[in-house]
Amino acid sequence: MANTTTTPITTGSGVVPAQGKTVINDAVVAKVAGIAAREVPGVFALGGGAARAFGAIREAINATDLGQGISVEVGETQVAADVTIVAEYPVALQKVAADVRTAITRAIEQIVGLQVTEVNVTINDVHLPSDDDDEQEARVQ
Repeated sequence: MANTTTTPITTGSGVVPAQGKTVINDAVVAKVAGIAAREVPGVFALGGGAARAFGAIREAINATDLGQGISVEVGETQVAADVTIVAEYPVALQKVAADVRTAITRAIEQIVGLQVTEVNVTINDVHLPSDDDDEQEARVQ
């Protein structure tokens, strides 16, 4: 579903309705939310296990999905978003969730121009720094 808005044009004599409409696709709103969430300190990745696996494949061929792990419901003037993240260890999970919520709300309201009614954050995993070390070691010596 795409969001359609009519943007009024302000002139010296007042506000005149625009001569057209703006259509913002749901995928664009999800991408804006995904970019905002990735910029929050303490967020390691977005999406659940399967989404991250497909994301790794996409990244290998330089086709990153910036809306991965984001689900949005867009109405005429409002948006509700659900985001699934993997947090870095040892960040405070409640703080990182609140920061993600704030970042997504700010980005959607400023960039897209729609009111955000809710942002639900699901933390489905915690990334340990030692996980990266294990991947670097050879399987056999």
